[in-house]
Amino acid sequence: MSSVPNETMEAERLRALASYGILDTDFEETYDRLTRLAADLFGTSIAAILLIDLTRQWFKSRTGIDTRETPRDIAFCDHAIRETGVFVVPDAPTDRRFSGNPLVVSDPFIRFYAGAPLRSPEGFALGTICVYDPTPRDAFSKTEQQRLEDFSGIVMDLMNARRRAIDAGNDLARLKTSIDRILGKMSI
Repeated sequence: MSSVPNETMEAERLRALASYGILDTDFEETYDRLTRLAADLFGTSIAAILLIDLTRQWFKSRTGIDTRETPRDIAFCDHAIRETGVFVVPDAPTDRRFSGNPLVVSDPFIRFYAGAPLRSPEGFALGTICVYDPTPRDAFSKTEQQRLEDFSGIVMDLMNARRRAIDAGNDLARLKTSIDRILGKMSI
C-alpha cells in the first residue's frame, strides 16, 4: 500500500537527491541508451529515467516523448517512488487514481505504466526508470518486473559513480586548501 512520506523523510530524500548533482544536467548518452533499450525490451513507445524533486518530475533521459519535466502532482512516478517494488498500472483510464490525469486524457495518453524506483544506498527513492504506452496491458510479468528492477540497479550504479566522483572532487579541493594553508604558514 502506498503511503505519503512525512516531511522529515521527504526533506532527507530531497537532500539525498541533491547530493547526486544530477538535476537539470544535460542528457547523457549512457542514460539514453538505457531508455532506448527499455522501450525496445518492454515493447513500449515511451521509456524514461525520471527524478522527483519537490514540485516536479524531471526527465534525465527519455525516448518516445519530448517533455523535459512535468508537475509532480500528476506524475505516475510519484506513486511509484512510494512503493517497495515495481509499480504497475495496466490501464490508467480505469484506475480511479489516474482516470482524470492530464497525462491520461491528453498527450501522451498513458494507458499502461510500469516504474521501478531508483533507490539510493540509504534507501531513498529518488525517481524511477519507467516504461509507458498508449496501449493497455493485461499483465506485466514477474520476469518483466525483475528486468525493470535490473534497469533501476544499472541507473543507480551510474548515479552512485557520479556521486562518488563529486565527493572525490570535493575531497581533493579540501585537501588542496589544507596544503595551500600549510604552505602559506611555512613561507611566513
